[in-house]
Amino acid sequence: MPFPSDLPPLALLILAAVAMIGGCMDAIAGGGGLITMPAVLMAGLPPHMALGTNKGQAIFGSGMSSLTLWRAGRIDKRRGIWRFALAASASALGTLAVLQVSTQALKPVVLALLLAAAALMFVRKRVHSACARPDLARVLLALSLGFYDGFFGPGVGILHILGGMWLLGQMADQASAEAKIANFGSNMGAFVVFALAGKVVWPVAAVMAAGQFAGGWIGAHALMRIGPEWVRRVGVAVCFGLVAKVGWDWFHPAQAAQPVPEVAVQPSAAPR
Repeated sequence: MPFPSDLPPLALLILAAVAMIGGCMDAIAGGGGLITMPAVLMAGLPPHMALGTNKGQAIFGSGMSSLTLWRAGRIDKRRGIWRFALAASASALGTLAVLQVSTQALKPVVLALLLAAAALMFVRKRVHSACARPDLARVLLALSLGFYDGFFGPGVGILHILGGMWLLGQMADQASAEAKIANFGSNMGAFVVFALAGKVVWPVAAVMAAGQFAGGWIGAHALMRIGPEWVRRVGVAVCFGLVAKVGWDWFHPAQAAQPVPEVAVQPSAAPR
């Protein structure tokens, strides 16, 4: 299996720091992939390897934030278990699909979706009545966003929060807390498929996992203290950041997928 044998210790330290920031962002309002995915690509990994390695490190951040919020009583345990299972299953299917196709055609759709999400989060300040069948809404969110996370992924945390606010009548911090278990499930489902397909560069994933672990803990504790208004503001900012990133990738697909030559992944030496 290929691995970045020539990454210097400083580069690994930077990757760990980036992962910590990404884990903290994900725990509060999603969008950690906005910084972790470009960092993994810059480490020299080709796109599918970068996707798999990114999921390999992300499960530690989403797992830690989910555990922290679970133990603090911010996640309903019964709902959490089946939301995790549904999101993981749907994400695994989405990952199987993305291994076969390019996601370039999705980018204009995702741009429109993220802009709409930013607008809706900006105007959504007060809690309104939940929909008539909230558990059905949770099932649909877990399945649809789980598949989306496995297939493409940008903004999935924001979309979970938006679903909780608009469909379940939750405040932004409550919606973010409940979304963590589904996000953990979709990360895990995608990771398992990528790992079985040999698309995870384990040394990079392991180094970044340490940063994600710390970032998830910090972000989960911050989420329990900052209140819904700050979660909403961070969510809007993350939306616009993702729009900029996805828009750049759409108009510059070659540059988005091009690794940095100095630290390119080298194939393993053939056994003698």
